[in-house]
Amino acid sequence: MQDLLLGERQALIRTRLDLSGRVIAAELAQELGVSEDTIRRDLREMAASGLCRRVYGGALRLAPSSSPTTMNERMGIAGERKAMLAKAAADLLPAGSTVFLDAGSTNLALARALPTGADLTVATNAPAIAAALLERDIATIQLGGLIDPRVGGAIGAKAMRDAEAFRPDILMLGVCGIDTEAGVTAYTFEDAEFKRFLASRSKTVLVAVTNDKLSTAAPYSVVPLSRVARAVIEADADETEAAALAAAGLETLRAGRAGASRTDLP
Repeated sequence: MQDLLLGERQALIRTRLDLSGRVIAAELAQELGVSEDTIRRDLREMAASGLCRRVYGGALRLAPSSSPTTMNERMGIAGERKAMLAKAAADLLPAGSTVFLDAGSTNLALARALPTGADLTVATNAPAIAAALLERDIATIQLGGLIDPRVGGAIGAKAMRDAEAFRPDILMLGVCGIDTEAGVTAYTFEDAEFKRFLASRSKTVLVAVTNDKLSTAAPYSVVPLSRVARAVIEADADETEAAALAAAGLETLRAGRAGASRTDLP
């Protein structure tokens, strides 16, 4: 395969990224019979063209660029899958705890999955999530500020100041991409900054992740995988991607399977 032209080589790299979510420069160099410098140059060019995200030793598949641009659009996609994730995540919220639900369509499904009158105090930066909580007679705190329609919540200076008053027991962090190398990532700088600040003030960080976000990376880093206590993933999540998360030390729970309880969180 060492006679592949530049375009053919990069097309093969893109195929590998689509299939496995990541490529390792040293492995590609050996397979293709070229130097690691050549592969790194290919990856730099592909990253500059928005085809991948470079990380130490290789590259990652980008989080889907075709994702809807607003939370209202995302709310209409994969509703049943998000409801299953939400049901599993709801069982991880102990009675009497203070929880922050970060803006996101999966966390909106979680708010709707909580039992009426649940013994929780829940803060959120998303009006849709706050409304769902109030419909269930759950004590709710709404952060203020300008609502970003892409995020579906407030993420600006006012929201950051409001968030300074909280030290949640549990943060349900919204996820745009998650990977063993890139950690949790977000699409916009401001959203990543807000999420990172919330994580810094929270005792425990949990995530609920749809299949399309596994082994992908959005442009902005939020927290490393080591900061996440547990990830709820779909029942049919790819075994290799789930195993990679587990090998990195992240405990995973497949929605719809036994093994979760409200008492075993850190």
